[in-house]
Amino acid sequence: MASDLPEYYFRTRENGAFVFRIDTENRQRRIDMDQIAVVNIKNGEVKPHGSRTLSDADMTAISHWMNERQALLAERTVDDILRTVDHLNQTTHWAQSKANGNELEAVTDALLLAMHDLRTVLVRKKADRIMKG
Repeated sequence: MASDLPEYYFRTRENGAFVFRIDTENRQRRIDMDQIAVVNIKNGEVKPHGSRTLSDADMTAISHWMNERQALLAERTVDDILRTVDHLNQTTHWAQSKANGNELEAVTDALLLAMHDLRTVLVRKKADRIMKG
């Protein structure tokens, strides 16, 4: 099992991760996780933990993880938006076939404002793309 473990472990958090180096080469043959850095995925900042100096191998592994994480988060964002489209379709069906007057009164203004805001942004962004070429 120990030979199957990666050299680094990234404990994800909202803005990035805590980076740990995995060590199984010790007398007790247990897994030690030594924190070596904190990564901020939003601004690309890598802060060594404590007074550490990160090696080239550490920085390569961290950069690789950051690139993969950013790609994964981008995929998830698109998937979330496509799920929102599905949810809007379900909401439309609910409003048309199942909702009563009180339920519609409770959600109509909030939905109309959110949809108007979204439509305004989408139309403006599409016009910008068309104007660019």
